[in-house]
Amino acid sequence: MPRPNLRIAFLTHEPFFPPSGGGSAEAVYLVEELVRRGHEVHVFCPEIADAQNVESRFRIRLHEFNQWKMGRYAKLRNIKYLLYPWFLERMVAAASIKFDLLVSQHAISAVAAGRLKRQLNIPVVMNFPDLLTGFMETWPAWMAPRPFIQALERYEISMPARYGVDGALTISDTLADYFVERGFPREKIQPIYYGYDAAKFPFQARSIDTNRPVIVMHGSFDAHHLGGIARGAIRFVTQRRPEAIFRFVGRETDSLTKFLSRVRSEIAGFKFQTTGFVPYDQVSRHLADASVGMVPYEESAGTHCAFVAKVVEYVASGLPAVCTPLASIRRYFQNETMIRFSEFDGEDFGRKIMSWLEEPPPDWQAIAARSSARAQAELDWQPLCRKAVDFIEKIVDHEIR
Repeated sequence: MPRPNLRIAFLTHEPFFPPSGGGSAEAVYLVEELVRRGHEVHVFCPEIADAQNVESRFRIRLHEFNQWKMGRYAKLRNIKYLLYPWFLERMVAAASIKFDLLVSQHAISAVAAGRLKRQLNIPVVMNFPDLLTGFMETWPAWMAPRPFIQALERYEISMPARYGVDGALTISDTLADYFVERGFPREKIQPIYYGYDAAKFPFQARSIDTNRPVIVMHGSFDAHHLGGIARGAIRFVTQRRPEAIFRFVGRETDSLTKFLSRVRSEIAGFKFQTTGFVPYDQVSRHLADASVGMVPYEESAGTHCAFVAKVVEYVASGLPAVCTPLASIRRYFQNETMIRFSEFDGEDFGRKIMSWLEEPPPDWQAIAARSSARAQAELDWQPLCRKAVDFIEKIVDHEIR
C-alpha cells in the first residue's frame, strides 16, 4: 500500500533561506527531501526576504514570524530566542490547518513542538543539529551564568522524554547517548550527523605555497569558537613560521573582532586575513589555496556533541585539518588520517598544525582524494537527508498503525 502524502509543519527559529551559517543549512536540504517525496511542507520561521520566490523555488508554504527581527546576528539574540517558542506555538496553533506531523529544527523550536504535541495530538519529531545550550558553557560568566546554563542544558536534554515525542534526530551518537541517559528510548533516535553539499565543496588537488602557508578557519564565529586554545596555537605557529597567515572566513562578529584585537596585542608578527560574510556556496574558494584547516574549539558538552560542519568540509575539499578532541568528531573520524587531533591545549594544537606544514603535500594528497570520496559517499546532504526522512516516515507509519 503506498504511503499517503503528509501535511507537515516544519518549525525553526532561523530564517529558512538563505542559510545563515551553523546548523541552518541543514533545514533547506531536509525540506527539499520531504518535498521531493510528495509531502506538503509548511515552514514556520522568522521573516525572510523575497518570501514569494522562496516559496516557489522550494515548493513550500511559508508562515513568517514578524514581531521582531530574528537571526544569529540580531541584537538581543539570546533574549529573543528564549521568547520565540511561545510565539511560534501560537502561530502553529492559530494556523487552522490539520497537520499530520510536526518537525522541529533545533532546540528552540523543539520547545514549541513539544507543547503543541499535547494540544494537537499528532506525531512530533525533534531534530537536534546541536546541543545548543551546551555551547554556552565556554561563554563568559557574565554572559551565561553557570547555574542558569546548567538548568537550560538539563531542560534541553530532557525534552524528547519530557514531551513524549515520537522520534528524535541527532547530530551525533554522543548526543543520542545524552537523550538515552535521560530516559528517551534509543529505538526512537536516529543519529544523522551533519553533512555538506558535495557540489559546493568539491575535492581540489592542491598546489600549496609552502613558503607562505595559510591556516584557515570558517564559520559563524560565535563566542565558543575562538578562545585560549586558538590563541596558544597561533602563538606557537607564528613564533616558528612568522610568514604564516591565519585566514578567518565569515562574518566579522564581535567575538572575532575582540579575539583578533587581543591576539594582535599579545603575539608579535601575527598575520591574518578576514573575508567578511561569504555565502555558503563560495566558502570553498577561500579554502582552495589554504595549507591547513583548523577547528580549535574549547571543551564543553556542546562541542563534544557537535558534528562540526567545517571538519567535514575540510576533508571533502582535500584540506588537511587539526581539531581538538571533540567526542563526536573523534568517534566518527577515528581512522581518518586527514584529521589530526590535538589535546585541549593551544601549544599542542600548534604542534599539530606545524606537523602538517612540515609534511610534503605529495605525502598526503593521494590519501586526501580517498578521504574526500568517503565524505561524499557518507556525508553529502542527499544520503543524510534520505536517512532522516526514512526515519520520519517510519515514525508516522507506526503512529498510523
